[in-house]
Amino acid sequence: MNVMTDSIATVGLFDRTRTVLRRALADVMDVAGVRRNGTLRPDLPEDDLDRLRHKINICLAARGGEVTARANAAELARSYLDLNREGRQRFFGLLADAYGVDRAALDGALAAVPATADRPSLDRAIHRLREILEPPRLKLFRKFNGLENGIKFLVDLRADLLALTDEAPALRPVERELRDLMASWFDVGFLNLRRIDWQSPAALLEKLIAYEAVHEIRSWDDLKNRLESDRRCYAFMHPSLPDEPLIFVEVALVHGIAGSIQTLLDERAPTGDPHDADTAIFYSISNAQSGLAGVSFGSFLIKQVVDDLSHDFPRLRTFATLSPIPGFHAWLAEREGAGETLLEPSEANAVAEATTGADGEAAEMVALAPLLDLGDWPRDPLLAGALQAPLLRLGADYLLNARLGEKRARDPVAHFHLSNGARVERLNWLADRSPRGLKQSAGLMVNYLYRLDQIAENHETYASSGEVPASSTVRNLL
Repeated sequence: MNVMTDSIATVGLFDRTRTVLRRALADVMDVAGVRRNGTLRPDLPEDDLDRLRHKINICLAARGGEVTARANAAELARSYLDLNREGRQRFFGLLADAYGVDRAALDGALAAVPATADRPSLDRAIHRLREILEPPRLKLFRKFNGLENGIKFLVDLRADLLALTDEAPALRPVERELRDLMASWFDVGFLNLRRIDWQSPAALLEKLIAYEAVHEIRSWDDLKNRLESDRRCYAFMHPSLPDEPLIFVEVALVHGIAGSIQTLLDERAPTGDPHDADTAIFYSISNAQSGLAGVSFGSFLIKQVVDDLSHDFPRLRTFATLSPIPGFHAWLAEREGAGETLLEPSEANAVAEATTGADGEAAEMVALAPLLDLGDWPRDPLLAGALQAPLLRLGADYLLNARLGEKRARDPVAHFHLSNGARVERLNWLADRSPRGLKQSAGLMVNYLYRLDQIAENHETYASSGEVPASSTVRNLL
């Protein structure tokens, strides 16, 4: 069985998706008898910008009837798909500069609002203000959405835009407007929860392999193991994207809270009877569409999956995660880089003895980050034993005390689960020995526990004060 890495699978899938979009857009143009009005060069040089502006104006004018208007939108969308990174930045730059809110019209509309004396006049002024506050680029996005596969085109377009905003901050207003549109189009009320199993279409299973963001699916055998009878995979789907998962979660039905991802995903392990399981372990949650970043529906996914599992398996009593701690290693390196000493004297002595056979003053030179960067330290029992206590202590400190601002947990996975009402239940030593697990989390993983009778209280505690709900087991590590 050939290994299929995330990067190769995703690139191939991305290329095929764009090919499908191009064909669909070409079909719209053929139906209307519209031919391409000149091809724009991929990097969209200066003399092509006027031609692009002309294409956009034709699209927004919507002359010639609905069929022609759709064809013009399709022609513009095809032109966008032919652009490279530089050309896309110029495309979005034009939208930002020339297709925003008309400032003069806005000033006039604002001035007209307080001058009205009666309710009908006020309503008309407010309606006019709303019209002006909708920039032409939003109308353009809505025209794209009206095309076949148009919503997928826009999701991918926003992914392109997000990749450009750091180096081009002027594009952020365009990105925010598109994000707000996405939030309305992908409201959780429009989404369908779908179970994915080994009998699902091969194209959908291939997308699971490509989109898995937490624990790489290395082969079809690996995927099949994750879809066995004692496993579950659920995805949110949108009616306009029937074969595209938006977000999906992988669940293991087991006895007791799992503490090792390698054990949980062992293909050689016997398949258990899901009806005997007492615990559901959520071990991977992956956002499948980068263009939907910031559009939150992960919490609703977990709640619906818990409801579904509780109905199918009445013996389930515990719902927990087995989660990575992706920012932990970087946090250690940052603190040591700032000159902090992370190890207690006894811990430093033990690590020094394990690495050099020295103790005493030599222990003062011990730094954690360089040791962890070596990557092979778990294979040294003496060194791993010396690192266990300090890393567990520091892991608890990171999860309970490290912040972004005053109230938000620094770790993104922790913030997600704490916001949903979970609590930090247990830290697991060397629970992920994969290269990624060692590099990001120093091999640690954490169980977030969802106690159904405490979810609302935990959420309120974290949201209001930033206090992290945690078990006494975790707090005692400090």
